Amino acid sequence: MVTKARADFTGIESGWHYLDTAATSQKPKQVIDAIARGYGEEYATVHRGVYARSANMTLAYEAARTRVADFIGASSPNECVFVRGATEAINLVAESWGNTNIGAGDRIMLSQLEHHSNIVPWQLLAERVGAHIDVCPLTEDGLIDLDWLEANLTEQHKLVALAHVSNVLGSVLDVKRASKAAHTVGAKLLLDGCQAAPRMQLNVAELNCDFYVFSAHKLYGPTGIGVLWAREETLNAMPPWQGGGSMIDRVTFDKTTYAPAPGRFEAGTPHIVGALGLDAAIQYVQDIGVENIHAHETALLAQARAALAAINSVRLFGPENSAGILSFEVEGVHPHDVATILDESGVAIRAGHHCAQPLMDYLGVPATARASFGVYSDMQDVEALVQGIERVRKIFG
Repeated sequence: MVTKARADFTGIESGWHYLDTAATSQKPKQVIDAIARGYGEEYATVHRGVYARSANMTLAYEAARTRVADFIGASSPNECVFVRGATEAINLVAESWGNTNIGAGDRIMLSQLEHHSNIVPWQLLAERVGAHIDVCPLTEDGLIDLDWLEANLTEQHKLVALAHVSNVLGSVLDVKRASKAAHTVGAKLLLDGCQAAPRMQLNVAELNCDFYVFSAHKLYGPTGIGVLWAREETLNAMPPWQGGGSMIDRVTFDKTTYAPAPGRFEAGTPHIVGALGLDAAIQYVQDIGVENIHAHETALLAQARAALAAINSVRLFGPENSAGILSFEVEGVHPHDVATILDESGVAIRAGHHCAQPLMDYLGVPATARASFGVYSDMQDVEALVQGIERVRKIFG
């Protein structure tokens, strides 16, 4: 089914080679149709109306939550909070759990390869409460150095927040080892799963993390919606971070009591149709099989790495077994120029710091070019990328 998937993506025109899936995925017709129905003949609010269409939409909205729970191996849909995306999910944890559980003198462990969204919320928290941030270095091939992590975690560390898959290097975290290291010192483990969710089988119970976050738009779903997972008892112990409709139990001017999770974190009218789109996206991925998507991307990535590695002026970043993502530089050519010339040949890649400026500093480059694969990618995309790089070399001598 992977080989037939490209036909489902009407946004990919003939002759256009989309290699920027790590930034955002193209959407299959099944997702677009679900969104159109949601805004059309099925549209109504949720959790409020007693009329039939509202009741039906509420059922569909909560069915989406159930599908999410099944997709990530959660024990209950109540463990899955709908948010605007992974960035909001991390900020929610920092503002709610962090403000309650992290104080002056406590420590937060991050890694050198984190996305800004898994750095800045913790910096804001640390500045506010007087905590300290430590940064785990990388191994030579771009993995989070778990030997260093194990040796440097202390009982002062209350939280370890790491990317499951790097959005720049594609390197995959050994989550079970990271989880054991964090829990040995009594710390919680948060995983940024944005790049893992579209291409890896997930089971939060087996991963043994404490918080897991991901965004729908990287998972062939719509923008503006994502998921925060945590155990139900953890969520119910966390105070709300936004107030308004839906998150309340009862409101009086003297006192307000709050709904249990996940409702207490979903103030206001939710992104109803976004949830329907996420539901359709997960169903699409499950029908194909995440393991099949991963194998497909891995094969394409191996071909791309081998072809680019054979070009003397190209430097590759990250491990050979990276997950669907390949960052590189062409000697003497700024990544923006590489991307511009590739675009002229109908090849769309990302160029820049990829919201990972500390990693760029660590690598000693201002930016990289990045090609990232999806279920719709094929060997023609790889060939077009390699031909485009050869053209870059000719233009810049």
